[in-house]
Parts: sequence; structure tokens; C-alpha cells
Amino acid sequence: MRMAYSPWSLLTDAGLIGVLLLVGTFVRSRVGLAQRLMLPASVIAGFLGLLLGPKVLGVLPFSDQLGTYASVLIAVIFACLALSDDMGVRGFGPSTGAFSLYSMGAYALQVGLGMLLALLVLTPAFGTPAGFGLLLFAGWAGGFGSAAAIGSVFADAGWAEAESLAFTSATVGLLVGVVGGIVWANWGARRGHTQRGGNFADLPDSLRTGLVRDPAERGSIGSATTTASSIEPLGLQVCLVAAVSAAAYGVAELSTVLYPQFSPPVFALAFVVGLLVKTALRRTPAWSYACPRTMRGISGVATDILIVCGIASIVPRFVAANWLPLVLLFVFGLAFCLVMFRWVAPALMHGAWFEKAIFTWGWATGSVATSIALLRMVDPDLESRTLEEFGIAYLPVAPVETASVALTPVIVIVGAAWAIAAGWTALGVVALVLPFVLGWTRRKALRTTPDTSGSTT
Repeated sequence: MRMAYSPWSLLTDAGLIGVLLLVGTFVRSRVGLAQRLMLPASVIAGFLGLLLGPKVLGVLPFSDQLGTYASVLIAVIFACLALSDDMGVRGFGPSTGAFSLYSMGAYALQVGLGMLLALLVLTPAFGTPAGFGLLLFAGWAGGFGSAAAIGSVFADAGWAEAESLAFTSATVGLLVGVVGGIVWANWGARRGHTQRGGNFADLPDSLRTGLVRDPAERGSIGSATTTASSIEPLGLQVCLVAAVSAAAYGVAELSTVLYPQFSPPVFALAFVVGLLVKTALRRTPAWSYACPRTMRGISGVATDILIVCGIASIVPRFVAANWLPLVLLFVFGLAFCLVMFRWVAPALMHGAWFEKAIFTWGWATGSVATSIALLRMVDPDLESRTLEEFGIAYLPVAPVETASVALTPVIVIVGAAWAIAAGWTALGVVALVLPFVLGWTRRKALRTTPDTSGSTT
């Protein structure tokens, strides 16, 4: 008989998640297969939680709120995102612009084409909900955070299987990203697209094992802006994030009371409230005591825990009941990413196109962490400056990603699924065509770039 949920249940869940993450960290640091697949400790912990949890073997006594934690944590993550990220458009040029538009096209087309596949094939053939097409970008380009956000919105609207299917999509996407990325890295080395061998052995020990063994290489995770005699520095940042997250939940509850038919996603409100708080505090000296780096660390911790909760709360029977449409969706997603990498990227990307393409492959199928690991395989010293350029190129993509996560499930729920399919597909096509119109393509750039003698190459 399951006990009633209490604060002690929360402590038990937290302890079990902590143990699983410790085990996952140990496995990543010691097991060669986990290292070669570059599996995060959180993913390993999530699989262990699923196997040993109440959904399969029933060994670990998780509470029945395990899936709810993901909905809370995604609000925390979006609050941190609003409080820690700075927006700007400095450093744009043809190379960065092409990189940005390629990324925007890859993201928008995952949304639009996934919806088209669902509306034209999956729903008529298998009776899947219209929102089934959003599972592709929710788990692949969006990652576990977006999977939690979109899955929770659909679950609240009555599609109970959505959360399990979204986390399944994110898990498959991560594996596709790692395995496919390793294949691409070796292919690029053989074809001469990179000077490096693209071998796993080329990765630094810290990326392979997940441990920073040399104390001299261990960086700071934040700055102390207060003294412990008043409040712990970490505590101040946690309080700010918690206050924003709770305020977002309060706004959502108030909105539901005032407009019962309207149920805004808490994570979207957390982002808006965070932006408002940051805008207000920036006008005062108080903002100098906020530490964006620490808040990014809090977001990282929340993401790790979210992944464990998400995978561990997957309901196998939901996945089994939808296995065929899921396979078709994932095969379609893989084909799309292959076309983007093999044919579109070489035409659009400027110098170091292969490094930029393999970096984009990583986040388009899994996560930025996967992108960085793959990039280090082909560019160990980061000489291509892909990371720096992506930091600028991603700025116009961020609003598209945020709008996709926050708005698309709501639009589908109100019955306008075709608007998502048409609108996001059109945006993706325009983003990929625009570099050709503007002359930002790789071949155009190579023909018109002057060399040191004054001629053109």
C-alpha cells in the first residue's frame, strides 16, 4: 500500500535520486561503453530509476509524484534562463548570419515537418493526437527540458501519455546524437573535412570520464556576492530563483481562477517573470549581487534532476502502445538531420563548416553538451572558434525556441495544429533560403573574399 505523500516522501525521493546520480557518475567515470556513448550521469541514473522504480521492478520506493517534479523543475530552469542570459546582437556578419539561419531552419523545420508528418500520416493511420508531431522537436532539438515542458502541457490537457512519450523522444534523440555524431566525426576525418582523426581517444580525460582530476583545472562555479554572516552566497541566488518560480506559479493559479478556460504554462510564465524581475533590478544596485554563473549552475542541477525524474517516470506500456508511430517519427527525424548535415550545411556554412555542422548535429538531436563533446573530437583545441560564433549566432534562434516550447502545444490544444505545421515550416524554409538570397552562402563567400594580393578567391 502506497503511503500518503508528505515532506518525508520528498526527502526519500531526493535521496534516491541523489544515490542514482552518484552511481551514474561512477559508471560514467569507469565504464568504457558509457564513456564512448558520452552518456551523462543523469541519463544513466534515469535508466536505473526506470528499471528499479515502480514502473518496472518496484525495488526503489519512489513516491507517485516523481513525474510531477519534472513540471516544477522546468519552471526553475526557465526562471534561471531569464535571470542569467543576456541578449545582444553584436558581432554579426555573413558567416555568423549563415550559421544562425541554418540553426533557425533546423529548429523550425523539426517543428513544422514533424507536425506535417503527424497530420498527414500518423493521425490518419494510427489515430495519434495532433500534438504527436511536436514530440520530435520536443525531445530532439528541445532536449529533456522542452520534453518536460511540452509533455506537461499536453498531460494537463488530458493526453496522459504525452510526458512518457516526450521523455522517450529525448532519450532516443540523445543516443542518435552521440552515435551519429561519432560516425560523422570519423567520416569527416576520412574525407579530409577536418585535420583531426575524429577519434574518441582524442577527447580530453575530463570529457571522457566526466571528472576533472587535476585540481588546477577545476574552475569556479560562481562568485560570492554576500557573506555568510548575513546569508550564504549560494542561498541568495537560490532564493531569487525560487521566488521567481513561485511567483510564476502564483500567476498561473490566479489566471486559472479568473479565466477557467485559460491555463498558461508555468514555465513560460517563469521566463516572463524572470525577465521582468531582471529588468527592474538592473535599474538598481541590487542586480550587481546576482550571479548569472551561479544561476546557470542551479539550472544545470535542476536539469540533471529533471532528466532522472523524466526517464524514471516513463510508463513502458504507453511507449509500447505507440511504438510504431514513434519509430516512424524518429526515422523521419533522423532522415531530416542527415539531409541537413550532409547537403545543406556544406552549402551554407563558411570556414570550418564541418565543425559547425557537427556541433549543430549535437544540439539538433540531443543537447549542447553533446555538441561540445562532438566538437572536441574533431577540434580538440577549439581552433575553429565554433563555440564563440555559436554564442552569437544562437541569439536570433532563442526567441524561436522559446516560442516553440511555450506556444506550440497551446496552439495545438485550441485546435490550430495546421497553423503550426504551415507557419513553422515556412519559417524554416525562409531561414534556409535567405542566405542564398543575401549572398551569405559558402560558395559565394569563397568567390568574393579578397586574398592578401588583392585578387579574389
